[in-house]
Amino acid sequence: MNNIKRTPAEKWFDLVNLVLVLGITAIILYPLVFVVFASMSDPRLMYDSPLLLWPKGFNLQSYATVFENSDIWRGYLNTILYTFVGTSINIFMTVCGAYPLSRRRFFGKGFFTFLFMFTMFFSGGLIPSYLVNQQLGIVNTMWVLVLPGAISAFNLIIMRTYFQTRIPVELEESAYVDGCNDIRLLYKIVLPLSTPIIAVMILFYGVGHWNSYFEAMIYISNRELFPLQLILREILIKNEFSDMLSIAVDEQYAERMIVREGLKYAVVVISSLPLLVLYPLLSKFFEKGILVGAIKG
Repeated sequence: MNNIKRTPAEKWFDLVNLVLVLGITAIILYPLVFVVFASMSDPRLMYDSPLLLWPKGFNLQSYATVFENSDIWRGYLNTILYTFVGTSINIFMTVCGAYPLSRRRFFGKGFFTFLFMFTMFFSGGLIPSYLVNQQLGIVNTMWVLVLPGAISAFNLIIMRTYFQTRIPVELEESAYVDGCNDIRLLYKIVLPLSTPIIAVMILFYGVGHWNSYFEAMIYISNRELFPLQLILREILIKNEFSDMLSIAVDEQYAERMIVREGLKYAVVVISSLPLLVLYPLLSKFFEKGILVGAIKG
């Protein structure tokens, strides 16, 4: 096979593209790198240079101070629990809703799809939602954070569309001929072929639960049930550092402000770490052609 010789213009085009991609990548990644380096730097040296390309005066005291705070650990465990339970409920309910709506034989699927889509644009509002949750007896419990949002209409439509367009009709018909019912078809054929969309839904729902704090701020008054993001809100916005800065109580105000900045960067890194680990693990499913070769001829 003869190799096609590239022209100088094509080579320059590739070079310009490479430079642009590297530049955009650096712009996107630098804020994250800055926060990581700032969290490991001596807070008193961070302000000597506006740009951090490496830790200034390597120091992990901010992390040690954060981990000494019991509220951080309790919030971490609560958030992990809420994320795991909530995402599990979300995936189960979304699959149960999307699969019937994707079936051609399901009578009234257009009407039910409209009802789901209607909730994307109109809702009862905060006060009616609070009254409903109060009447259900789930206010100030874990369930108020995972049950009211059990299904996202947007994600339901995405999964329904995936079932309609990516699951071959011939495969379903052959399964029916072999004696499969709808439940067995869903469990044995549809779900194994839907790994990419399930991974995307896990990511969407999981990130939503992990970053959620507004619902907890409205419905949760028991501090033992606070998620991590609500604890971080107190630290980053309300500046409640009294327990974490006992060593700096007698220092000057400016000194305390410097130490607080180091703590802010440390808690941001700690709260973002699970998501930074989750993204690479699930990204491989986004482009994986799992249906290639599912049908022959």
